[in-house]
Amino acid sequence: MNTTADYERLLREAALRVTRPRVAVLSAVHENAHADTDSIIGLVRQDLPKVSHQAVYDVLRALTIAGLVRRIQPMGSVARYEARVGDNHHHVVCRSCGQIHDVDCSVGEAPCLTASDTHGFVIDEAEVIYWGLCASCAPESAEEPH
Repeated sequence: MNTTADYERLLREAALRVTRPRVAVLSAVHENAHADTDSIIGLVRQDLPKVSHQAVYDVLRALTIAGLVRRIQPMGSVARYEARVGDNHHHVVCRSCGQIHDVDCSVGEAPCLTASDTHGFVIDEAEVIYWGLCASCAPESAEEPH
């Protein structure tokens, strides 16, 4: 687990001013993978009860732009944030309860898919989301396909 000093260092290395809301939001994202904004606000308010919704939104935007957190938004879901950045991983999402987990890329390097037509783009990333039912939501008789 990271310490306040670790989060402060990450902010400084990203050329961001160290503030209590930034440290609190960064800590909340690190400790709660795939948390949505409302959850992050609730976590931050445990230490900073007067922090505004807008302040948390602004911090999340700044952290995302700086590359310290990653924003994901699976179809039908609110935006979620994770601290796992800089690697080539994907996500698996439960269609029933919305549970999300990281899935390492089977190829390893980005982009792990090749587009049939790039339309002139220089592609550097492919986002993959696997959809299904988690173990809690899947019928007992269903087995995972091989």
